[in-house]
Amino acid sequence: MNSDAQTPTTAAYRNLAVATVGFTLTFWAWDLVAPLAGWYGDRLGLSSFQQSLLVAVPVLVGSVGRIPAGALTDRYGARVMFPLVAALTIVPVLLLTVVKDSYGLLLVVGFLLGLGGTTFAIGIPLVNSWFPPAKRGLALGVFGMGMGGVALSGYFTPRIAAHGENLPFFVVAVALAVYAVLAAFLLTDRPDRPVPTASLATRLGTAGRLRVTWELSALYAIGFGGIVAFGVYLPTYLKTWYGLDPTDAGTKAAGFALVTVVFRPVGGWLSDRAHPALVTAYALGAVALLAIVQAFDPRLDPVGTIALLCMAAGLGTASGSVFALVAQVTPQAQVGSVTGIVGATGGLGGFLPPLVMGAIYSSKDSYSIGFMLLSDLALAGCVYAYGRMRGLRQGGEPVRDPARTTAARP
Repeated sequence: MNSDAQTPTTAAYRNLAVATVGFTLTFWAWDLVAPLAGWYGDRLGLSSFQQSLLVAVPVLVGSVGRIPAGALTDRYGARVMFPLVAALTIVPVLLLTVVKDSYGLLLVVGFLLGLGGTTFAIGIPLVNSWFPPAKRGLALGVFGMGMGGVALSGYFTPRIAAHGENLPFFVVAVALAVYAVLAAFLLTDRPDRPVPTASLATRLGTAGRLRVTWELSALYAIGFGGIVAFGVYLPTYLKTWYGLDPTDAGTKAAGFALVTVVFRPVGGWLSDRAHPALVTAYALGAVALLAIVQAFDPRLDPVGTIALLCMAAGLGTASGSVFALVAQVTPQAQVGSVTGIVGATGGLGGFLPPLVMGAIYSSKDSYSIGFMLLSDLALAGCVYAYGRMRGLRQGGEPVRDPARTTAARP
């Protein structure tokens, strides 16, 4: 496909659909432990911090793993990487059926389960290469809806487990196996995609030297990191603070995740019509205000529910607009490498908050400090996106004002 064409091909939509399904399934696998954290806690007598660590380990590994996954996708293509990662994720999913009585082994398997979280860095360069610039924001937002795997996990995993404690793992393993086979036949890399010849270390070093890589990483750590943090810790928060049973807490957490999924393509769609940095700034500004509301521990019905769902909308919008910005300012040949670093930082942004929230609650018996920290970070991202990022062109350099440049000449 000509990258300048305004109409995506049938192959573009096929690849978008297959990649989104794969992202959804692998994210469900990645998040299998979180909805069952309360069950593991009761079974093994875990503290709040131990439960937080249990759900955070897959997030950490899945985040860091995006860096090599993105670079390898630049080199070998998504047609190889997506089916391979989906197939390999089956191993830790099945191992969860045999380690449920050992906290140490659960942490080890959780480490391996992080592999499922790397597919984000595989799908972004695939979708980015197939769609023209005017359509990329929405397309990347649609692909980002695959993070709805967290919502599926939150809703279905505890319900399936009610019919058999190992049943959720068998269901996900079978789904991953079927997907891996189908993806091997249905996914195709764009024929004229640029294939880098430099080594993995060289490409990552080049991407890491771009200032814009780290600016985008910081914004994504707030937006997507907030989504991941809520996805893995919200069931525990609702169960501990509001006294909900595990099933009800998982259902409400799934609703939060669903809202983030719906608003991610909204962020991409808005970014096709306005500068994505502006979309990011307004979305994070809204999150900052709503986090303050939740810090005052309102009743769940209705104020707490409204605040949490509106925060979900803001975080979903911001995560979609940030990756529209990635597509706008990153050279095509480096999208995978930059995506890996940005995606890793975003995932790491979701690793620390559950640990912080668990530690704060254990010492202060309150979550208010955690929500105020979220407000501070969101406000900082809002100011930076508006003040710096809205004036960037491809390569991450500021756009010069022609009028000022002309006036400065002698």
